[in-house]
Amino acid sequence: MWLLHNHHLHSHLSHDDDLDGPQKFHTSPVPRIGGVGIALGMLAFAALAFFRGHPQAGYIGILLLCALPAFLSGIAEDLTGRVSPLWRLLFTALSALLAGLLIDARIVDLDIFGTDGAMKITVISLIFTSFCVAGIANAVNIIDGFNGLSSMVVFTMLSSLLYVAFSVNDLMVMSCALALMGAILGFFVWNYPSGNIFLGDGGAYLIGFLVGILAVYLVNRHPMVSPWYPVLLFMYPLVETLFSMYRRRVIQRKAASVPDGVHLHSLLYRRMLRWTLGYQHIPHAHRNAMTSPYLWLLSSLAVAPATLFFQYTWVLLGFCVLFVASYIWVYWRLVRFKQPVWLGWLHMYRHKSDKKKQ
Repeated sequence: MWLLHNHHLHSHLSHDDDLDGPQKFHTSPVPRIGGVGIALGMLAFAALAFFRGHPQAGYIGILLLCALPAFLSGIAEDLTGRVSPLWRLLFTALSALLAGLLIDARIVDLDIFGTDGAMKITVISLIFTSFCVAGIANAVNIIDGFNGLSSMVVFTMLSSLLYVAFSVNDLMVMSCALALMGAILGFFVWNYPSGNIFLGDGGAYLIGFLVGILAVYLVNRHPMVSPWYPVLLFMYPLVETLFSMYRRRVIQRKAASVPDGVHLHSLLYRRMLRWTLGYQHIPHAHRNAMTSPYLWLLSSLAVAPATLFFQYTWVLLGFCVLFVASYIWVYWRLVRFKQPVWLGWLHMYRHKSDKKKQ
């Protein structure tokens, strides 16, 4: 709240003044340092855990210290605009490497034939974990295109982690997941629907790193949790990222890091809302907010089965394949301007409602 009420004090550093980029959907400068509030919330949680004698207080403090490289590299980009995506990825990988070394949060089992021997080698395990967690954090940043989108997607993932951690009696993951959910909600009420403050790269990399490393930590400590549980849990941002890389490099023949306006959330914004409600009747800010719930639902189609079947590798693998196929189908329909049948029903319902009002 202080950041918002006193935005004039830091506006020259924190405001997102770029209103014309391919992924920009706001019409006035907005502070993009929402990650600072989330970081302060997690710091307060760590201090409270220490003073209340939480049995995992030491691990919680170490985890937040490990998150510093990822968070600071993102905040530096928010304030200066001069930190490249590669450096942010490297610093996030460094955070994951530190977590792997200090609290043993690393991937040691893939449940894939022929790979388990290699994953038992500490160096390979640490490198692979750093690569995966950095990819998850970057994926969360990529889907951060609309008010409330990435924050609520991560919130649902954390709720799944909370349930699974409760099921296997992991106090560390339960505590951190619950604290991060509270910090995200504190940001969410100011971000959605009006977009008074943005998550920014600092916030996206912070929550992406934390949710990723908590999932790795949970799987490593509890063999009954399938290694494919976090894969399905993070399926929406991962597929969005990998598909975007494929589209840019193979189809458009551009650098994978070049931003564009044809992510799935961008297509939903430009085309689906026109089908259902029409642009001319909706204020710009409301259009932005109305896009996110569709993606929350899409992400939940992966999060829900991951939560229900977290022990069963083959079931999780089947849902991964189903989600990828569904994503490609939805994207293909939107690119080809094909209106899904259920959107037509929504349009008809709105048309009838308008006639009754008249």
